[in-house]
Amino acid sequence: MATKKRRKTEIFALGNEAVVEGALLAGCNFYAGYPITPSTEIAEVMSARLPLVKDGVFIQMEDEIASMGAIIGASLAGRKTMTATSGPGFSLMQENLGYACMTEVPLVVVNVMRGGPSTGLPTSPAQGDVQQARWGCHGDHPIIVLSASDVQECLEMTVVAFNFAEKYRTPVILLLDEITAHTREKISIPGPEDFEILARVTPSMPPEWYVSYEETMRGVPALPPLGSGYRFHVTGLTHDQNGFPTSKPDEVKALMHRQFRKIDQFFYDIQLFDEVNCEDAEVVVLAYGCVARSAELAVHMARERGVKAGLLKLKTLFPFPKTAVQALARQCKALIVPEMNMGQISREVKRVNNGLTHIITNNRVDGQIITPSEIFKNIMQA
Repeated sequence: MATKKRRKTEIFALGNEAVVEGALLAGCNFYAGYPITPSTEIAEVMSARLPLVKDGVFIQMEDEIASMGAIIGASLAGRKTMTATSGPGFSLMQENLGYACMTEVPLVVVNVMRGGPSTGLPTSPAQGDVQQARWGCHGDHPIIVLSASDVQECLEMTVVAFNFAEKYRTPVILLLDEITAHTREKISIPGPEDFEILARVTPSMPPEWYVSYEETMRGVPALPPLGSGYRFHVTGLTHDQNGFPTSKPDEVKALMHRQFRKIDQFFYDIQLFDEVNCEDAEVVVLAYGCVARSAELAVHMARERGVKAGLLKLKTLFPFPKTAVQALARQCKALIVPEMNMGQISREVKRVNNGLTHIITNNRVDGQIITPSEIFKNIMQA
């Protein structure tokens, strides 16, 4: 007897609302946050939806510093946790984000970018937080930074963010921009069978054998919920395999190298991107977020005029997809990098390009989107 296929649910949703759908699908059951334009809809919808989920908890905190502290604590207690903010709030989160990196706490931070610095342009789009997402907290640390360019991707990349957080026991940052977050489109809500939803690795040994930061083949130590009978120490100081502070060079080196290795050895899994018409492209546009939508239309316009243009749309910003960019750089005569900042991803492109091809930048910081016609002009002049 044929199995009846589940009918997909379709809704009209903002990008921010799609983030909530993705978080709930991924199993998020704890949210702590503070409202800030243009991410506020995430908190608003979470406040209504999360209490209806089994064991779901929503807390509005007094500020973004407390929000990060709350989701770190809840994650250590076994919850899948998330917060959302924008530029000024993201700046306040950096100290606790660094703590989560050092203690290897899985969690998701959604940053809906707006014009800055400081209060900047609260209701206007920008992409100025890219390097802050990579390097905002002090010290050397690996981090996963993702992006979404349309409303459906807001849902899908939120699920990916939770999966990466749990799989690699790390904070994951999802960067949106005001336009993507406030665009309303029809999207499909997938069922649980349409996504692989990952859970964190918990200890399989008895509590007395547990080593909280042990060296493993994947570099990802098991993490039991606090209060489950497994004792472990959590500190922002460099620590040994048992979690206790250490300044011994060999133990510090082992800790830092393992934290980087658990990300570096899985680049193939983490570095996500889409290629559009890149097979024979002589000019390639590299874009992310709302600018990628403008770029895709510009590429189609150029193709209609006989120009072999292509698009590399980044879904993972960090670890930066060096191999994919270099492969296209060897193929094309020009790489065009449009972005709504003074050149934050283009710095990464230039770094890995190393003279392979000509790099053309197109930057806007006036609160206005980069239009398809602007990118089309760059393509035709390349």
